[in-house]
This record gives sequence, C-alpha cells and structure tokens, in this order.
Amino acid sequence: QVQLVESGGGLVQAGGSLRLSCAASGRTFGSYAMGWFRQAPGQEREFVAAINWSAGSIFYADSVKGRFTISRVNAKNTVYLQMNSLKPEDTAVYYCAARQMYSSRNVYEYNYWGQGTQVTVSS
Repeated sequence: QVQLVESGGGLVQAGGSLRLSCAASGRTFGSYAMGWFRQAPGQEREFVAAINWSAGSIFYADSVKGRFTISRVNAKNTVYLQMNSLKPEDTAVYYCAARQMYSSRNVYEYNYWGQGTQVTVSS
C-alpha cells in the first residue's frame, strides 16, 4: 500500500514557476513508477509526466515538454514536478500517482493516487 500527499500548488502569473512535491509513505517507494496527471474543470484527467522506479525512463505530454521536469529522490520517498513558463491552460488540479515498476501514460494503469493540489495560472 502506498499513500501519496501532494503539495506546492498555488496561484502564479503566466510565465512563472511552481514546484510540486509528492510525498509517499511506505518502504518500497523505490519500486514504484510515479506519474503526474492533471484535471481541469469539466475535463478528463490527463497525463502530464511519468518516471520509472530508477528514473531511467522519463516522458512527458507534448503540451508540457520543455517546460516541466519530473524527478524523484527515492531516499526521501518524494517525486517532484518542476513547472516553468506556466500558461493559463496549465490551470488544473494536479495529482501524483503510483504503480509498480514501469511508468505509463495511461491513467487507468495507476493504482494509488494523491488527493491533488490546485494550480492556477493567471493571464
């Protein structure tokens, strides 16, 4: 069982930056792939970024590539999402998620989810 708690959301102007954190419980964090997803009002939850258990495989949604960076520190049971050059269309609730071993873009392949953190980008 893995419990996830996101933090770091907030209100920022367009062009600004935020860093989201996701703290995980459990001693086997290092064996889990982690993903970040987001959901805007009235929209489906969408993939943002994912990182496998060793950080050897990382991929991003095209909409955030070059602006967002996912990383993890297994010793701290934490995964991060550094978000730069934020745009109003990045406004959403951001969720971190976990699944065993291999990362995925598919929201349905993740077993554990955090409660989400709101990111609002003003124009």
